[in-house]
Amino acid sequence: MKMDNKAQGSMFLYLMLFMVILLFVMPTFGPILGVYFGYALEPIIGFDGKYPILTLFFAGLIVVMLSSILTNFFTDWKKMGEVQETAKAFQKEMAEARKTGNTTRMSKLMKMQPQIMKKQTDASSGSMKSMLFLVIFIFPIFMWLRGFLANANYYYFTAPWSNEVSLFSSPFLWQTWLWLYLIFTMIFGQLIRQGLKWATWSNWWQSIRGRNKPSTQ
Repeated sequence: MKMDNKAQGSMFLYLMLFMVILLFVMPTFGPILGVYFGYALEPIIGFDGKYPILTLFFAGLIVVMLSSILTNFFTDWKKMGEVQETAKAFQKEMAEARKTGNTTRMSKLMKMQPQIMKKQTDASSGSMKSMLFLVIFIFPIFMWLRGFLANANYYYFTAPWSNEVSLFSSPFLWQTWLWLYLIFTMIFGQLIRQGLKWATWSNWWQSIRGRNKPSTQ
């Protein structure tokens, strides 16, 4: 069944804007913005190029905080939770109807599917909106970080397996500094996003679980 045309059109528009910004705008203007971002970032987290791991650490923290705050701002977690519970209940009832061979029940549930798909699209549209803003901030920070590390005074660090690990060695496809950056952002991202979600869900989540079942009556 087809998704609501308006919701589908909005998602497609956001996706197209994101791809245009990412593929055509940022490659040209990203390095320029990175220079200006550096004027603010370097005095705060540059440490005169002496502590590149700390610079990576704080750059990852800044990026995650920006992405988490923007995502939380544009995402209606309550609506997202309600849609997830409704979708779970729908799938459960559909599975039971198929198992028992209740074709009447299945027919009624199938008629409800476009509505559930529309709700899922509406709930997830906030994430796409946040991505448009995120790429404008994250790409320049990344460009500044790459150039800054290339000119840092020290680009070796000690690890359990070696006393001198270069930030620009490539152990697994990518350079070491990029792996560290990704690890930092993944860890911080999970902690901060989960914290924001729990804070948003805390007062009403339990009540949602019992009352968001699709009704075919």
